[in-house]
Amino acid sequence: MRRGLAGLTRPALLAIVIALTAHGVNAQAPDRAGADALARRVSERMAALQREAERLAIESRTLVGELRGLEIERDLQVERASAADAAAAAAGTALERASERLAMLEQERIAQLPDLKLRLVDLYKKGRGGYTRLLAGADSVRDLARATRAVASLTRINQLKIDEHRRTLAAVKREQDALAVEARELEGRQADAAAARGAAERAVAARAALIVRIDQRRDLTLQLTGELQVAGERLEQQLSSLAAGRAPEAVTIPLAPFRGALDWPAPGRLRGRFGQAANRLGGSAVRNGIEIEAAEGAAVRAVHGGSVALAEPFTGFGNLVIVDHGGNYYSLYGYLATMSVQKGDRVDAAASLGQVGSAPAGPPSLYFEFRVDGRSVDPVQWLKPR
Repeated sequence: MRRGLAGLTRPALLAIVIALTAHGVNAQAPDRAGADALARRVSERMAALQREAERLAIESRTLVGELRGLEIERDLQVERASAADAAAAAAGTALERASERLAMLEQERIAQLPDLKLRLVDLYKKGRGGYTRLLAGADSVRDLARATRAVASLTRINQLKIDEHRRTLAAVKREQDALAVEARELEGRQADAAAARGAAERAVAARAALIVRIDQRRDLTLQLTGELQVAGERLEQQLSSLAAGRAPEAVTIPLAPFRGALDWPAPGRLRGRFGQAANRLGGSAVRNGIEIEAAEGAAVRAVHGGSVALAEPFTGFGNLVIVDHGGNYYSLYGYLATMSVQKGDRVDAAASLGQVGSAPAGPPSLYFEFRVDGRSVDPVQWLKPR
């Protein structure tokens, strides 16, 4: 079969082997000691899940308080955003009024230019002594008084016009400066409004994420506990059958409730992680499992109960054992020096599968892979934290 599948990759070959060996496996009848061990394992895991449920309940109460705090923060941010929007609107209105005033002043300045120009030209034509000559040309005291009043009036009018023009120019400058300040303040208020709205959105998103998170964790804990309860009831029936001398049916313990709580298949140091480049495969291939550097000859044990679907040499993995845990969960153990099981054997958690052998390149190691629904997943997420 392997010669006909020579063009396939090793992961594809493994998937085919798993599919072909997953059927027709005869389970061995359990004994009293094995059933007791399974019952204890299920009971201990149920207790752990119950403790987890209690911890989640405490965390839930804490998160409720956090959620309330987030809601208050969200409301505050909404109010701040509204206030910032109102301030920005007010600044915009002030900006429009200032623009209108500036336009008005500019029109006044332009309207004053012709008259001021004429007066400046008149002053230029008369020169510094122009008004003096006007006074000197008076023929009588009455004419002199009249001329004096005329000169004073003309001088005052010219000065008023010039002062008015200067004041208009100063007002325009002040309006321009105020307009620039208003523009900067408006930009700052708009930035504050955007920041406040962003903070409000983040608060709402955080609130929603916390709700989803705790709901999912609660649902998962309840689901896993329910699965173990069903398995526990079947184990009780199995123990009753054994006590009565009847042949009991084999009980499959679901694997999902043991995620993060499985014992490591062999003692040793993790030397190759899931998803890293697998140089032994060449090219850009990545590792579908992990490699555990262990002492040569160290015992390799099943991480969970199941049926041996494969126990034979496999190209690239040395002696390979595949355990079918039911529910489309499989664990793979490669680089074995020896194998202590055969295809079709029923094994419990911690059952010996063989001994650690040599990796294709490097120190003695165990290759360990975990597959769920035909897809390789990171085994470390299923094993007990170290």
